[in-house]
Amino acid sequence: MGFLSVLLPIFGVFAIGFVGKKLWKMDVKPISTMAIYLLSPFLAFQTFYQNPINLDYIYLSVYLLALCIICITICYVIGFFKKWSKQDRSGFILASSFMNNGNYGTPLVLLVFGEIGFNYAVILMVLQQLIMCTIGIYIAAQGSEQKQQTSPLKEVLKVPIIYGALAGMLCNIIDITLPDEVTSVINMVANAAIPTIMIVLGMQLATISLKKLEVGKLSMALVLRLALAPMIAYVITLFLPVDEMVKQIMILMAAMPTAANTTMYAVQFNARPAFVSSATLTSTLLTIITLPIVLTIIR
Repeated sequence: MGFLSVLLPIFGVFAIGFVGKKLWKMDVKPISTMAIYLLSPFLAFQTFYQNPINLDYIYLSVYLLALCIICITICYVIGFFKKWSKQDRSGFILASSFMNNGNYGTPLVLLVFGEIGFNYAVILMVLQQLIMCTIGIYIAAQGSEQKQQTSPLKEVLKVPIIYGALAGMLCNIIDITLPDEVTSVINMVANAAIPTIMIVLGMQLATISLKKLEVGKLSMALVLRLALAPMIAYVITLFLPVDEMVKQIMILMAAMPTAANTTMYAVQFNARPAFVSSATLTSTLLTIITLPIVLTIIR
């Protein structure tokens, strides 16, 4: 019941977005744009400005890259033996290799580990965003039937959360002290970011259809995303010189459901969007069962 008391508030916020979309047909795009372009950069700036820069940043980057590469490799092997097309393979990778550590993982870490853990979660969120904007878009473009492909570098340059993180790092390293009035504005906007992006996820889930489920392929994607990925993360953390709390956060983040952003990439490049959407919804719902198990094991 203790774990449910942690998860229920998160799903409660998701439900607000879900109901808003279903009942009042609210447009998710302007709210999502506000969260991505206005709120998230301030959250990233706040985190990197207020916390000391150390080797943990490198270790977190190594962890995310290693986890992503291993999961993608497993997907390629499965696709090879199943003789999937590029489109099927890309959709499967998007559904199983990229986790939602932003509008799900970050608030969960805040509730479980408090402010200290939350700071690491935001760092992981920013780094994961960079990975999804490069490797994720490349994978989606691989499965596209379109001849013209979007440049991953151009997509990275469009993401303001990266600039917020870099600005926070710069101010931290140079030891710039911002006026209290400026800090107050940054904190207010940053504090609004997490509940807003949680509501956005709820609205996105309301638009997903579960018609014509590919049960076999979906089951494999869910096992990789929710069960195998945390195990891989555990093995990776054995080789990283970080404290136990950070290792627990890494493993918990690896157990997050399919990232909502991958649905947008799948739609943009026609990389099996229906399948990726179904994986996003079902994996999010299944975490009500899987996350308490993961939390019990790591703690």
